[in-house]
Amino acid sequence: MRIELIATAAFGLEAVVRREIEALGYKVTATEDGRVTYIGDERAIVRSNLWLRSADRVYVKVGDFRARTFEELFQQTKALEWESFIPLDGSYPVVGTSVKSELHSVPACQSIIKKAVSARLGGFYMKSILPETGAMYRIRFAALKDRFLLLLDTSGAGLHKRGYRVEDVAAPMKETLAAALVQLSFYRADKELVDTCCGSGTIPIEAAMIERNIAPGLGRSFASADWDFIPSEIWKEERRAAYNAADYDKELNIRGFDINRKAIEASKENADEAGVAEDISFFRMSMERFEPETEYGVVISNLPYGIRVGTDPEIQAIYEKFRQLMKDHPTWSFFLITSDRELEKALDRKADRRRKLYNGTIETQFYQYHGTRPVRKEVDRND
Repeated sequence: MRIELIATAAFGLEAVVRREIEALGYKVTATEDGRVTYIGDERAIVRSNLWLRSADRVYVKVGDFRARTFEELFQQTKALEWESFIPLDGSYPVVGTSVKSELHSVPACQSIIKKAVSARLGGFYMKSILPETGAMYRIRFAALKDRFLLLLDTSGAGLHKRGYRVEDVAAPMKETLAAALVQLSFYRADKELVDTCCGSGTIPIEAAMIERNIAPGLGRSFASADWDFIPSEIWKEERRAAYNAADYDKELNIRGFDINRKAIEASKENADEAGVAEDISFFRMSMERFEPETEYGVVISNLPYGIRVGTDPEIQAIYEKFRQLMKDHPTWSFFLITSDRELEKALDRKADRRRKLYNGTIETQFYQYHGTRPVRKEVDRND
């Protein structure tokens, strides 16, 4: 079955998610704020949920139309082929949002869409009452300026819930954002990677999972695993393939440290649950004591800032340390995410690149400072 899919993403991560989708072999047809649309099939739903690292959720796109009255909303929703996805006993709650639309009442839109889907399915299955005792087919609508997008949620819980976070600390970073930061840093296993403010270890863990090629969704379940139109054998095949794809041969050099003892304890437990405990060295230490151990390396850090954790003197000490590190180790690259718009001034250096991202609801900047590249040795053609 040809299916139009949408992977949603935090603002600023659309390009990262697009690259991930294309790496899976699927054709992207549109990239908009917060979502990437692509073409797939039943297997694409399974593979997307198992493998997308930076997307929030994966949806089946059922309909896209304009409606300014409840009658238009009812008729256009009813005209969609819901029976292609939802079986007789399927449960189909409706959730959604409405922004700058004539139909601004979310509860009213939920009710109309629910009635329209019930009317369509009731007519198809020739039932006046549908049991809704089976698998969950959650319908999500997004109304923006009278344009209604109707979707089916294939993921269930958000894709950031990998299943390995057993311990947490204050102001945790979502796994999806951490994975995106690692990919934006272009980190590779031949370099050392350090997170100087590791918190519960999310950035080092995601980096290890990426380099080990561990599918981020391998340890969790998904709503669509119970859907009738996706054969269970596809799930078995793709989970088996993902398990076999993991690479445990390469050597990784990843370190994470934090001044908070509970953070280090949480990091170790989470890494163990993720299956990468042997790949990461976590230890309690102030970042002011950090010194690189290799010639080339990468620092990726979610810096403490005012509305998260830390105090001004602590932050200034961290900035001073980074200033010195960049001066003393020009071959290292530094990727720092913070809400502080004055970071470049504090570090006395303009970033090579900066990108606006959202850490939860907090607007942040991802500052990218690129180190000098290794000099390639010339090969003597006479050898």
